[in-house]
Amino acid sequence: MQLTKISNLGRMGAAAAALFAPVVAFAQTAAAPAAEAAAAAPVPDKGDTAFMFLCTLLVFFMIMPGIALFYGGLVRSKNMLSVLMQCTVIGSSIMLVWVIYGYSFAFGGGTSAFWGGTAKMFLSGVTIESTASTFSDGVVIPEFIFMLFQMTFAALTPVLIVGAFAERIKFSAAVLFCLLWVTFVYFPIAHMVWDANGLIFGWGALDFAGGTVVHINAGLAGLIGAIMVGKRTGFGKDMMAPHSMTLTLVGSAMLWLGWFGFNAGSNLEASGGAMLATVNTFLATAAAVVSWSVVETFTRGKASLLGAVSGMIAGLVAITPAAGIAGPMGAIIMGLLVSPICYFFVSVIKNKFGYDDTADVFGVHGAGGLFGALATGIFASSSLGGIGYAEGVTMGGQFMTQVWAVVVTILWCGIGSIILYKVVDLIVGLRVPVEAEREGLDLAAHGESAYHS
Repeated sequence: MQLTKISNLGRMGAAAAALFAPVVAFAQTAAAPAAEAAAAAPVPDKGDTAFMFLCTLLVFFMIMPGIALFYGGLVRSKNMLSVLMQCTVIGSSIMLVWVIYGYSFAFGGGTSAFWGGTAKMFLSGVTIESTASTFSDGVVIPEFIFMLFQMTFAALTPVLIVGAFAERIKFSAAVLFCLLWVTFVYFPIAHMVWDANGLIFGWGALDFAGGTVVHINAGLAGLIGAIMVGKRTGFGKDMMAPHSMTLTLVGSAMLWLGWFGFNAGSNLEASGGAMLATVNTFLATAAAVVSWSVVETFTRGKASLLGAVSGMIAGLVAITPAAGIAGPMGAIIMGLLVSPICYFFVSVIKNKFGYDDTADVFGVHGAGGLFGALATGIFASSSLGGIGYAEGVTMGGQFMTQVWAVVVTILWCGIGSIILYKVVDLIVGLRVPVEAEREGLDLAAHGESAYHS
C-alpha cells in the first residue's frame, strides 16, 4: 500500500524549511521482507492533531464573528447587517468551493509552479488514513485537519476584502467576485508560496503564515475594489463615522485571539516554533497598539480607540509572515514600526488620492502586509534574534527574494482583480442604486435591519 502525504507544508519557503528539515515529501511505500506484510502506516500524533484542531477553530472564529463584528462596527448602522451577511455568506461559500476544487488547486500535489492540479478535487484521496507531515521527522497529522486549517485561511482572506467596498456594493456582486477571486488569485498564490513545487517557494521566500498570500493579496484587491466600485454617495460631505466602536473593539479582540491559531497553527505542530509564533503575536501586536496611540497623540493631540484597534490589526498583519521566524525583540520592533507606516497610508495617502476604502483594508492589510513581508527577510537574521537563514543565504539576498515574492503577488493579484471586477460588473453590476444606498443596504438588499427602534 502506498500512503500519500501532502508535499507542501513548508509554510516558510525553501530557505526556512531547510532549517526545519526534512522538507515535506510524498511518503514512500515501506518495503517489507518477502514473507511479511508491508510496514505499518505512520500514526498521527494525537497532541499535534488536537493542537491543529484548536488552531483551526480559532481561525474560524476570526471569520464569524470576528471580522464581521470588526467591519460591522466601522460602517453606519443602516449597513451593519449587510456587512454581517456578506462575511457570513462569502465565508460559507468559500468553504464549499475549497473542498470541491480549491484544496486541489492549491495543494493537489501537482508539479506545476502555479497550481496544484486536479488530483484532489472533491477531496479525492483524502481519507481518515491519509496524513500530512509536520516539521519534525516522522511526525504526522491527519490530512483532514490540514485541509480544514487551510480552508479557514481561504475563507478568511476574501472576507477581508469586504471592508474596502462596504456600504455600496451589491450583495450578489460581492459574493460572485470573491468566488472568482479565490479561484484565480488566492489558490494560485497559495500554491506558489506554500507548495513545495510552487514558484515563490522555490525561490526560498519566507512567509510563515500569509503576509503575501493573505494580507498583500486582500489589501490590494480591496484597494482596486474601492476604486472600481467608486466612492460612497456623500463621501467627504455626509457623516460616515463608525456607528459602534464598541462592536469594533469586540471584533478586533476576537481577531487577536483567533490570530494565535492563525500564526501558531502555521507551525503545524505543538512545538517550540508554535510557541515562538505565539510570543511574537502577543508582542508585535501590543507594540503596534502603543505605537499607533503615540503617533496619534503627536499628530492629532489625542489617541483614539479607532487608532488603537487599527494598530492592533496592523501589528497582527505585520508579524504574520515572520511569526515563527523573527525573535521576540524583532517582533517588538516590527510592531513599533508598522503603525506609523499604516497611519501614513490611512491618513495621508488615502486623502491625497481620494479613494474610499471604507475600513482601510489597503492602508492596514496592504501596507502592513507589504512591510511585514519585506521586514521578515531582515528580522530572520540570527544576529537580530531570528532563526537564521538557510546555508549560504545572506540578509541582502533574502531581502531581495522577499521583494520578488511581493512583486509577483502584486502583479498576479492586481491584474487578476481588475479583470474579475470587470467581469462581475458585466454580469451582475457592482454597485447598488443611489436610492438603495441612501436607504441602507440592510433594508434595500436584505429586507431586515440590524437594529430596531
